[in-house]
Amino acid sequence: MANKKFNILNQESDVGTTETTDSGSPLGQIIRGERMRQGITLDDLARLSGVSKGMLSQIEQSKTNPTVAVLLRIAGGLRVEPTRLLPCQPSTPRVWRTIRANDERSLFPANPGCTIRTLSPLDLEKQIEFYELNFKPKGELVSEPHFRGTEEILTVVSGVIGVRSGEHETQLRKGDSIHYAADLPHRITNLGTTAASAYLLVRYCS
Repeated sequence: MANKKFNILNQESDVGTTETTDSGSPLGQIIRGERMRQGITLDDLARLSGVSKGMLSQIEQSKTNPTVAVLLRIAGGLRVEPTRLLPCQPSTPRVWRTIRANDERSLFPANPGCTIRTLSPLDLEKQIEFYELNFKPKGELVSEPHFRGTEEILTVVSGVIGVRSGEHETQLRKGDSIHYAADLPHRITNLGTTAASAYLLVRYCS
């Protein structure tokens, strides 16, 4: 459906679709960087997007800023989501938060034999979460399915750990890492007779 939308936009005229802004805008730099990354020339992008080569050049040099319609055309020509071409706006003020190793507020009991220590700020919950998991022998962390599209990345620090997601199951040792779906029933188990630990990153689909 997205390609059809871009095709319709490509048929529109370029006239009156740009706005002059101050030079130095990062938007043009981002577009040029993505074009170069794909090995696409200005002529190629003009043909693929329906935006004239001259206008593209002006945009990349930050002499002109594209309107939404033109940005959609360019994104369609590059075959990327339009948001990928937008500059990231840093939060103001920049955040600096520290979680100390001895801060008991970051420790949470999980299933018997497993302790979770959060390494990411609690107010980022359901965006991205980072944990340290510590298991007693045979300890485990059993989880119900998270929100649709949720993924987890587990890296083993010590011990032998088993991971099961849906019908898939594997065994990991120190230094091993696994990326798996967490919108299915999943389980992390210490398979050894000694303590084990791991880092867990939870990523929620936006």
